[in-house]
Amino acid sequence: MLMASGALTLLAGALIGATGIGGVLLVPTLTQFEGMPLRAAVATASLAFAFPGVAALWWLRLAAPTTRAGLLPLVAGALTGAWLGGQWVQTLEARWLLGAVAVLALFSGLRGLLQRTPAAHPKAVDLGAVVMVALGLGVGAASALTGTGGPVVLIPLLLALRQPMARTIAAAQVVQLPVALSASSVHLASDALTPGLALAVGTVLLVGSLLGQQLARGVDMRKLQRLVGLLLLGTGLWLGAKFMSL
Repeated sequence: MLMASGALTLLAGALIGATGIGGVLLVPTLTQFEGMPLRAAVATASLAFAFPGVAALWWLRLAAPTTRAGLLPLVAGALTGAWLGGQWVQTLEARWLLGAVAVLALFSGLRGLLQRTPAAHPKAVDLGAVVMVALGLGVGAASALTGTGGPVVLIPLLLALRQPMARTIAAAQVVQLPVALSASSVHLASDALTPGLALAVGTVLLVGSLLGQQLARGVDMRKLQRLVGLLLLGTGLWLGAKFMSL
């Protein structure tokens, strides 16, 4: 792995740990600095996100049982959705994959710039198992298609559905591993995955994620959210320009 891509992967991991939305930077990093084809970058990112996903499960064991309750339908949906997304990546034209990543980066950036800090304990809305499965399907498919880890799609959806912050964070943490493993199994079966590079990227991502968790404890989260929003917005505009030039 090149020094530039390693540094940006570390940054992506730190943003995942601090804000949950840094994963969208990984695929552009691998295509631009490692020179990887887009599908190979998506496959590599899919497996790499398993590393912070395992770390997230360790964190989740400390959460209250009520926070963890009801997440199994989300996991079941994410497993299926990520498998489907992994299949679609194999057949979708690279230009449209690039467009999907650009849209997701722009969406994430605007969210970071415009979203107010939500209340930690809003009046919760019980979504039910069917809705959680549907959310898992959508998040898993979108994440596998774009090579992102899951939280970048799931967090804004759950907040829009008035879920408490504690449960939103728990769900975003737990969804990473099933998405990563399910999508990676498809990529591995189709020989689209280079395991050695994915393991290296995942290790750097994990280190960054742990650093980001520590960073988030001493930083003004609103200022950090705006900074991340600007970074993602710039990334989305750059990818959009590349999409239009193809």
